[in-house]
Amino acid sequence: MYKFSYAEILEDSSSEARLRERDAFDRALELLVAAEAAGPASSETRAAMLYLQRLWGILIRDLAETSNELSPALRADLISIGLWVVKEADLVINEASQNFAGLISVNRSIRDGLQ
Repeated sequence: MYKFSYAEILEDSSSEARLRERDAFDRALELLVAAEAAGPASSETRAAMLYLQRLWGILIRDLAETSNELSPALRADLISIGLWVVKEADLVINEASQNFAGLISVNRSIRDGLQ
């Protein structure tokens, strides 16, 4: 029978969570690239923006929890980024912006930080 320390289990759990978050950002980036190619009024754009809004909504709620172990400053910065992404996605949905490059760049930077 295997015996693991609590710290080992938490470390594995944390690694798995980062991997899932990275996968979610990979999916977001795939959708954003397809949306940029299809154009602002496309169903691909709507799907990408809605996915981004759901993803960041989940992340913002998690970051706002007092049990989140990230530093308060980092949490605040990530929440600000998330709010910008949600707002920018809304502008794209309403065809008031075509800032695919900005959304791709920001989400890629966040994804790359999840190593």
